[in-house]
Amino acid sequence: MRAFVFPGQGSQKVGMGTELAQSSQIAREVFEEADDALGQKLFAIMSDGPEDQLTLTENAQPAIMAHAMAVLRVLEKEGGITLTQAADCVAGHSLGEYTALCSVGAFSLADTARLLKLRGQAMQAAVPVGVGAMCALLGADLDKAQALAEAAAEGQVCQVANDNDPTQVVLSGHREAIERAVAMVKDHGIKRGVLLPVSAPFHCDLMQPAADAMAEALAKVPPQAFRLPVYANVLAAQVIEPDQERSLLVEQVCGRVRWRESVLSMREAGVEEFVEVGGKVLGPMIGRIDPEAKVTSVVTMADIEALAKEIG
Repeated sequence: MRAFVFPGQGSQKVGMGTELAQSSQIAREVFEEADDALGQKLFAIMSDGPEDQLTLTENAQPAIMAHAMAVLRVLEKEGGITLTQAADCVAGHSLGEYTALCSVGAFSLADTARLLKLRGQAMQAAVPVGVGAMCALLGADLDKAQALAEAAAEGQVCQVANDNDPTQVVLSGHREAIERAVAMVKDHGIKRGVLLPVSAPFHCDLMQPAADAMAEALAKVPPQAFRLPVYANVLAAQVIEPDQERSLLVEQVCGRVRWRESVLSMREAGVEEFVEVGGKVLGPMIGRIDPEAKVTSVVTMADIEALAKEIG
């Protein structure tokens, strides 16, 4: 069994998609479709920067999705590999869950781009700049991270935002609480705490205004039927009902990204191979979660051709 997985924020970089757009008309059409849906030249920011514009949450989220969907469509239309034949399920990390849903027909590409633009804007607007922060805990498992978060909170928000793999957990919340957590890592047997260069404290209770905005948006653009099961971040389990997925996407804004558990859940269901589409971020995490799992990353035209040959 094979799962196709889609990366989240942090996988963006200036130049993304450029080589693909030069090689493939199909890729160019995806980038044009995203630009038209948003009424902005997003692909110009992806290919040429400036980096600070690409890093803005409202640009990074639709950019990462458009890049992954361009890779997938080239694989399907030029590589002759249809997702429903090649994969048994899909999953994505945070915003990648929207890409996963787009890949299985739950949302159109244009709607996915608009939803992610709004999601980015709403997350940014939920908390004034400087009030929140996030940190990565290296050499921490979930139990240690939770104990540290509770100790550092002191009445403020300090929560586990991402359980990425057995060695990396991310905390999110009020800046002071996150800074206290970084200062206290050694007391909790954690190797290192690193403040992350993010513009808002994602996946914690401070994001409630953004969750409300997404509930409103998803009421107008609900997910349609899926062609394959999707593993939802907040459940770490597969979902096939569009109505259930819609409420999970709202919950996901404040909820924990249970990536480690999602991968284990897919493995238990019989998934042996993971194909990361449009990035090289999830592959290393999956390798740390289960070294037995086979992982392939598909980003370039050469990657697409190699995968098409292998699967075809």
